[in-house]
Amino acid sequence: MDFGTSVLLILLFWLGTGSCAAEIDWTYSGQMGQPQWSEFFPDCGGSGQSPINMDSAQTKYEPRLAVVRPLGYSQHGNEPFTLSNNGHTVIMPLPNWMGIGGLPWQFSAVQLHLHWGNGGSVATGSEHTINGRSTAAELHIVHYNSELYENVSMAMTQRDGLAVLGILIEVGEETNQAYANIINYLSRIRHAGQKVTIPAFDIQTLLPKDLRSYYRYNGSLTTPPCYQSVLWTVFQETIKLSMTQLVKLETLLYTSEEGDSQPSVLQDNYRATQPLNQRVVLASFQHRGVKVYTAGEISAIVMGSLCGCVGLAVIIRFIVKTIRSTSSWDVLPSVRPAPQSRSKDMGKALKQDMALKTTAESGKPAEPAQSEP
Repeated sequence: MDFGTSVLLILLFWLGTGSCAAEIDWTYSGQMGQPQWSEFFPDCGGSGQSPINMDSAQTKYEPRLAVVRPLGYSQHGNEPFTLSNNGHTVIMPLPNWMGIGGLPWQFSAVQLHLHWGNGGSVATGSEHTINGRSTAAELHIVHYNSELYENVSMAMTQRDGLAVLGILIEVGEETNQAYANIINYLSRIRHAGQKVTIPAFDIQTLLPKDLRSYYRYNGSLTTPPCYQSVLWTVFQETIKLSMTQLVKLETLLYTSEEGDSQPSVLQDNYRATQPLNQRVVLASFQHRGVKVYTAGEISAIVMGSLCGCVGLAVIIRFIVKTIRSTSSWDVLPSVRPAPQSRSKDMGKALKQDMALKTTAESGKPAEPAQSEP
């Protein structure tokens, strides 16, 4: 075999393996499930993967984070949207004249899609978790950096290429009319590869009302090829769907194409949380356990403390003054000297004194008193 033939065979082998890798049909579980993703998609084993658990005790409050500003979300026009089942999720492309403001660059909309669980008793289905707690589902709205890159294909491989909004979804009591614009059409795309056109609607109604409170970190796509190119914004406020709506989302779609003899229900299409690996998660808000005081409140606290100290000093001074004014005999009655009893010596002295007085009166010298035996 000559050199040219060897090179040709190597080239054909490389092209063949590359084609096979491009056609890999990954899944969330099974032989091509999440543990195997990194074998065929190297970025899935990177150190900056998503989703993550956002531990409020470890997040960093950053007051300079700007409020998220949807651009053109409400100006949907008369063109219908296209809803499709790609075998992994329900996906809806968005016009690129929609976007978001409040980020370092200009980002244009690409698409939105959902992740959910299987209807079990425990709420699972969201990809991101907060303090270890997951929710029933999660909506992602994907954007690309249109200021630096021409299209999403170029942007998605770059570190600053994508920005995704994450909205956590819980079960509520009322029907969510905004999400009904999507869920009511799922029965028409039950099998992989099916599409349906739906009336255009206000995309901003899918977002929570509070767009100021969110977590932000650098991460990745949550599905293969797992490019680490996403600036994530996950809102603190959740959206609620009725139980009926959630059941439709969890049971109507299949991962297989129409005509498959053994269709598989599309469920549990969420990735497990990934290690944080020294990344910093920023929070645009202070957590409820942390009290933020205004300048007025701080002044009031200082003045109250000073008044308290002055009052305590007055009380102590009064107590000390009261103690000092109390008689020592009243305080220490046991130290008063007791009266002493008369003795024989005192009697002798009394007799001598009487003798001196008698002598002085008679003019005679006094005789020394004899001591008693």
